[in-house]
Amino acid sequence: MPRVVGIDPGTVSVDLCGLDDGRVFLDRTIPTADALADPRAFVAAIGEGGGVELVVGPSGYGLPLVRADEATDEELRLAYLAPADGAAGGGIGGLLALARELARSGLPVVYTPGVIHLESVPAHRKVNRVDMGTADKVCAAALAIASQARRVGCTIAEVSLILVELGGAFTAVLGVDGGRIVDGFGGSSGPPGLRAAGALDGEAAFLAGAVSKGMLFGGGVEAVLAGGKAERWATDELIERVLGPRTGRERVACEAYLEGVAKGVAAMLVAVPRPREIVLSGRVGAAAGVRAALLPRLHAVAGRVPVRQLGGFASAAKHAAQGAALVADGLAGGACAGLVDRLGLREARGTVLDHLYVLPPDAARRRLGLA
Repeated sequence: MPRVVGIDPGTVSVDLCGLDDGRVFLDRTIPTADALADPRAFVAAIGEGGGVELVVGPSGYGLPLVRADEATDEELRLAYLAPADGAAGGGIGGLLALARELARSGLPVVYTPGVIHLESVPAHRKVNRVDMGTADKVCAAALAIASQARRVGCTIAEVSLILVELGGAFTAVLGVDGGRIVDGFGGSSGPPGLRAAGALDGEAAFLAGAVSKGMLFGGGVEAVLAGGKAERWATDELIERVLGPRTGRERVACEAYLEGVAKGVAAMLVAVPRPREIVLSGRVGAAAGVRAALLPRLHAVAGRVPVRQLGGFASAAKHAAQGAALVADGLAGGACAGLVDRLGLREARGTVLDHLYVLPPDAARRRLGLA
């Protein structure tokens, strides 16, 4: 049976989850700054113990399934949307370097699709969209799908849910119907996050003059609390201020964050009108008090649809890393093969630039140094 590893390249931490015939053998969380500062040490940690058959690597915005050692530089630029001038911001440049180190490592690493690559998402929902949910959000959805099927005793094809991924920086909302992802609002196109602004007002983008990659990682709860100043807050402190606001500024940040989640779920009900449940995942989604804070708002837009926090099978690795391990198991022919087949990961197609009409595709490619 397969021995596999899943990786979640988060803004706060990079997590590793390894399964050997369904049993956890690797369960680690490494600060992102540490992983990016020493990519070789990080790669060595993946190979500890040897015998790994497949690794689902850090895939950024995603690629149709491709082995890391076969991925071209163009494909990696498309996966990470790294600008040609090298001013990536938000750690994107470091993650791109990490991906390249993995490609040189000799490990059996594959890159996996984002939401926009999936055939299960209708083309009309992809119009002028790029970030419908990164590859790690697809992996978090895989964990949520497997969890619901096991918990309620239904088949994968009967799973229906709205996943709210509350990360340490971004917030994303994915819709799952019939065990397949059918829509998604990615972190840079969804509700406000702890650190990221989410979907930008077009006029705000105009006033900025130019929207840098770094700008996409700011403007959220942290910026509101800091009054727009360049201040950094610990993740736990940001969560505490959201759940227990004491000042006027904290109440504004709290309302923007929590109401943003409700609006995201309300919009997703168009694509998934009868979800079996709403599932909270991610670093913030697992925090105590988050479900209680969101429950009245979610019931107001979704009726009495149950709201639950996603569980898991690992102690340290985040949900997306656990889901990546399930995906790796399925791709390697393990017990999760049916889950991978239902998600349509092998049938994923295209690039993140294929559905742009608001700007010429050639202009997008030039921004990435690909034209």
